[in-house]
Amino acid sequence: MACDASQLAPLLGNATDAADYICNQFVDAGHAIDNTYLLFSAYLVFAMQLGFAMLCAGSVRAKNTMNIMLTNVLDAAAGGIFYYLFGFAFAFGTPSNGFIGKHFFGLKEVPQAGFDYSYFLFQWAFAIAASGITSGSIAERTQFTSYLMYSSFLTGFVYPVLSHWYWSGDGWASAGRNLGESLLFKSGVIDFAGSGVVHMVGGIAGFWGAFIEGPRIGRFDHEGRTVALRGHSASLVVLGSFLLWFGWFGFNPGSFITIFNSYGPSGSINGQWSAVGRTAVTTTLAGCAAALTTLFGKRLQTGHWNVVDVCNGLLGGFAAITSGCAVVDPWAAIVCGFVSAWVLIGLNTLAAKLKYDDPLEAAQLHAGCGAWGILFTALFAKEKYVNEAYPGRPGRPYGLFMGGGGRLLGAHIIAILVNIGWVSCTMGPLFFILHKLGLLRISREDELKGMDLTRHGGFAYVYHDEDPGHHQLASFQLRSAAARVDPSTSPQAADPNDA
Repeated sequence: MACDASQLAPLLGNATDAADYICNQFVDAGHAIDNTYLLFSAYLVFAMQLGFAMLCAGSVRAKNTMNIMLTNVLDAAAGGIFYYLFGFAFAFGTPSNGFIGKHFFGLKEVPQAGFDYSYFLFQWAFAIAASGITSGSIAERTQFTSYLMYSSFLTGFVYPVLSHWYWSGDGWASAGRNLGESLLFKSGVIDFAGSGVVHMVGGIAGFWGAFIEGPRIGRFDHEGRTVALRGHSASLVVLGSFLLWFGWFGFNPGSFITIFNSYGPSGSINGQWSAVGRTAVTTTLAGCAAALTTLFGKRLQTGHWNVVDVCNGLLGGFAAITSGCAVVDPWAAIVCGFVSAWVLIGLNTLAAKLKYDDPLEAAQLHAGCGAWGILFTALFAKEKYVNEAYPGRPGRPYGLFMGGGGRLLGAHIIAILVNIGWVSCTMGPLFFILHKLGLLRISREDELKGMDLTRHGGFAYVYHDEDPGHHQLASFQLRSAAARVDPSTSPQAADPNDA
């Protein structure tokens, strides 16, 4: 919102100095409001790390809890250093070219107009989210040193370069590219909060890591049947899912970056604050629709009402709507969530047939549902909302099903292919080299005993029970829980060492 002293002065009896002072105070207040909004959004996105930690911990077996929790802590710590030194510059260092940024290394020249410290904090929280997705795919079998290497490379180079393409004003595929520069298919790629930039990047990287490592010991029996290696705590999975849901209200609405911006005449309710609210609503509805669809879909498939499956479906809906959350109507978000649930169910079925093992379904959920989200935006983006979110280019293409033609769809198909190619050509070779050097996967003995004991000095859960009978009962219960088999296959005894 702007303040014009020449319009204000007559109202003050031509007191020009007073008008200038009031306008300056108004502008300062606007910056303070926008900065506070962005910082609050950054705090919400960062809180998602706690959600990731709880979700990951609950989804692995008890013997690997400390390991997966430590990787989540180091996502934030190592990611913070590498994003500060290199990542933010590669992503947003302007002026630059369409491929990679080349300013702001170590936050040099920050702050300046459009690039304050709050913006760095917000973008760092996004970068570590992408890295956290990858850790879930390769959980329970990956050496800790290799994790540090790939995490630093992902947050310091791979993710920042791709985010530059879509979110920087200089990026070759950005829908918000600087005025005067041409857009891809005259539309650019509308990936508002990162179905492709964050979720596809983390999911594809996780796919290559899990594919090159191979499945966990005992995941498939000698006849190729699926054996369920269930996580040890559905309670932690549910807690993590709710924390992620809460954080998504910073992830998606916060991607507007500012809130103090009017879309209509002074005094109207039509402003960015309303768009922020609508974005929170579309985010919520997509997750709700996906959760309910997964509930009944998995019931038909397995005969069970499974809370863990529902939580994964919920998160798949969020990952899908993240691209188009600001440019679609609430009813369209329900469509997005409904389809994303079936995408996740279908990809999980395919993964089992191909003997691909991902303990958190991260590749299927984030890469698969993220790709659907990119396509969904190209189909359902509404003209009015597109022009509000990306102003200054009247007549730009919008969703195919909304009458906007196929240009946006063409740009988004290219984006999906480019995302797959970029992450595959960078993270795939890295995982392959680590594998060949013997630095990727832990030994069979360590995997059977669990990394908490062999790599981290002890178990996450310590029992101090003086009743021997009760202790034996607890041990029996833990061993029994480890022997559960996927209900879709024939019963198959699991190794008690996997408890």
